[in-house]
Amino acid sequence: MLEFLLEYGLFLAKSVTILVAILVVIAVIFGMNQRQKEPEAGHIEVKSLNDTLEAITHSLKSVVLNPELRKQDEKEAKKKTKEKQKSLKKEVKDGQGPRPRTFVIDFKGDVQASSVTGLREEITAILSVAEPTDEVLVRLESPGGVVHGYGLAASQLARFRKREIPLTVAVDKVAASGGYMMASVANRIIAAPFSLLGSIGVIAQLPNFHRLLKKNDVDVEVLTAGEFKRTLTVFGENTEKGREKFVEELEDVHNLFKELVSQNRPQLNIDEVATGEAWFGTRALERNLVDELMTSDEYIVEQCAERDVFLVKFVQHKNKIDRLFERVARLIAPGVDQQHTNLTIQ
Repeated sequence: MLEFLLEYGLFLAKSVTILVAILVVIAVIFGMNQRQKEPEAGHIEVKSLNDTLEAITHSLKSVVLNPELRKQDEKEAKKKTKEKQKSLKKEVKDGQGPRPRTFVIDFKGDVQASSVTGLREEITAILSVAEPTDEVLVRLESPGGVVHGYGLAASQLARFRKREIPLTVAVDKVAASGGYMMASVANRIIAAPFSLLGSIGVIAQLPNFHRLLKKNDVDVEVLTAGEFKRTLTVFGENTEKGREKFVEELEDVHNLFKELVSQNRPQLNIDEVATGEAWFGTRALERNLVDELMTSDEYIVEQCAERDVFLVKFVQHKNKIDRLFERVARLIAPGVDQQHTNLTIQ
């Protein structure tokens, strides 16, 4: 009897494993079809950072102040609110319009610059309402990545410059390589003292298995039409001529990178900083890679005192299969938080 139960248990385990594997395959196929059928969609969310700052201040005061001081502070706050409303009405009546605004965008980059999808939507939304008296602040964090992805991201930011909307980029942690390519487009760059900036350089690497394959009598045919259709390959035999052409292409990309940075920041000594090195904020200031040492939080607090500050965010709508996978992941590991890993090309 015990042997029968053991065999039945093994059979049941195998059956469940096969069933799960089939369901996973069906889910993947269904997901691929969903992605092809459903266009990428989302919506813009706007949040007042003035209200957020006031709420934080009010919460803290409600705890640390004694009842008498709290009442006095609340009276002063109500008085300021009334004065502000009267001032706004007077400005509108006199034709001065409302206070200038600062729009805040967050860009957290990966190797593929995948956040550019949301960035372009956020920029389009802001440009539909922004005036030259307004300002845009981009809180940028990126170690760099593919040239075409970050080239597009930099071109998106350049839309503000073309419309003469002042653009400030704040770097709290890192804006290197493609990240600095984006930052250089700004009218002004601020950075935390120990943030990392620079790395104006280009790198590419790939393995080559030709000798291993040749040792095992495996031939790889690489057929091309055009002398430099393929310069270096992973499995075929690489030639010195191909290597020279590949390096030539890297140098061309590097020159384009330097030209973009020089055009936007003429105060730079481009030959000094375009060595592929990166510097902490304090050293970056000495080399004119940034304009001022300041965190994004400090800058936003200053802006809130004089302007209406809004955080603008594009929220991507998830299709059914993505939502399904998220639910399954939560069921499997409910206590594990999703983490974002920054990657860089070495």
